Amino acid sequence: MLFGRRPRQINRVLIVEDEPLIAFDTEHFLSEEGFEIHATVDRVAQAIEHIETSGESIDLVLVDVQLADGSGIEVAEAAHRHGVAALFVTGDCPSEAKHVAAGCLAKPYQQRDLLGAIRAIDDVLQARKVRKLPAAFTLFAEPAVRT
Repeated sequence: MLFGRRPRQINRVLIVEDEPLIAFDTEHFLSEEGFEIHATVDRVAQAIEHIETSGESIDLVLVDVQLADGSGIEVAEAAHRHGVAALFVTGDCPSEAKHVAAGCLAKPYQQRDLLGAIRAIDDVLQARKVRKLPAAFTLFAEPAVRT
């Protein structure tokens, strides 16, 4: 496991992805790495509902920006309002939304890069020194995460 024995603050993940194969692969991979998948949804409204009703039990929202029924930026804004970290996973990182997310991982990405991005956000949450970042990942300067 990439995290080794260091305790992590990010354990429960909400996946918001409208490409079924990517959603399935991400859910399976993160489960194998010891993360609890809160839910996997493919619609903006579903994601916002999960955040609003379960925000305290979600540690991180992985969200694609271009969803079939709207923008993942709306999901990140909802997460931000509830003090939940959001990580954009998209082919086109939205620079205008840096204030509502902890970072952006460019698609396509390798699984180890997803873990590296989550590790970096976890380091920020725990006020630890952030280690080397994956090349496809941008950590935003002031992550919108709960303290």
